[in-house]
Amino acid sequence: MKLLTFGFLLFSTGLFAQKQTVFAYMDYNNFFRSFKDGYFNQVDHQAVTGLLHGDEVIAYYNNQRDFKIYDGTFSRVMTNQPATFKISDHMAAWNIGQLLFYYENGKPHNMTSFGGDYWVSDSLITFQDTRYNSLNVVYQGKISTLVQSTTDLPAPVVQGDNLLVFKDNGDIYKVFYRGQIFDLGTYNGTDYEFFAGTDILGFNDPQTRTFAVFQDGEFLDVEEFRVPKVKAGRGFLAYEDLQGNLKFYGKGKYETLSSFAQFWDAKDDLIVWGDANRTYQYFKGEKKDVANFVVKEWQLKNDVVAFRTLMGGVGASIGGTYKEITTINDTEFLINGHGVMVTLPNRAVMVLYNGQIYRD
Repeated sequence: MKLLTFGFLLFSTGLFAQKQTVFAYMDYNNFFRSFKDGYFNQVDHQAVTGLLHGDEVIAYYNNQRDFKIYDGTFSRVMTNQPATFKISDHMAAWNIGQLLFYYENGKPHNMTSFGGDYWVSDSLITFQDTRYNSLNVVYQGKISTLVQSTTDLPAPVVQGDNLLVFKDNGDIYKVFYRGQIFDLGTYNGTDYEFFAGTDILGFNDPQTRTFAVFQDGEFLDVEEFRVPKVKAGRGFLAYEDLQGNLKFYGKGKYETLSSFAQFWDAKDDLIVWGDANRTYQYFKGEKKDVANFVVKEWQLKNDVVAFRTLMGGVGASIGGTYKEITTINDTEFLINGHGVMVTLPNRAVMVLYNGQIYRD
């Protein structure tokens, strides 16, 4: 049962959003505690450092500087040697000198004993191997070489949740996506701006002066002119055109969301913007009100937008449903999974999850 649960929590591709919501924090006694799916638990009786949250992976150093990973149920020591780590929502990687390791499906794995720099996203880990002067990628438990250089160590140009752009030895841009490599073909140049998300890549082409997209293994032009601002989400792009209109593009669908956006942001499954002194969101093809004012401080993740209210408290919209969490000022808030955790000045916490507020 333990192995089945662990495998479910850490599905390797990171393409399917899990329902788990887990937070970790230090309480007023300096104990390390967690919240998972409606329940608070004690993780450690001593303070921790370097705490980083991912949807399925929480990583930290314990009091003895051991590097540990907590999945909401179990906390495991990855190494008791001095290590540096990076995480995403579903994977983690760390190095002990040149030794590189990664964590996936509940288990640690070795990448190389001759490691350089490395980059971690939801479904991919790219890393440099100094022995072969190569750039490699870990995808679904398999390590593949992208390019081997005879000069400098290669690095990804840009990396999204499940795709990345790199250059081969001929200085040609290529896309790694779901285990395959796609040549950008005629889209070759030296002055590219790439915007990588999940299953989608946008870029301003310096040769044709168009705004183009890579999706489902195909390249096509989205706008006839370059665009000044772009953000990539899960299967869509949000962008401003030259007239300042805020637009949505995904899988052949175009939509103008606002012609007078006072601000806008996009991440994962959401686009939010201010218009006519109100704040709106675009989620699953539907536009909804978020607040009757323009928010000034906000966070986005998955299907959640959390923000500071006019009174200085914290409110959030999860899956399109709004709820005020607290009216108390001077709080900190954090999104993880499909919930929001608010830390009060006295270090007590409140968590909005599944439409309810939990307190510890």
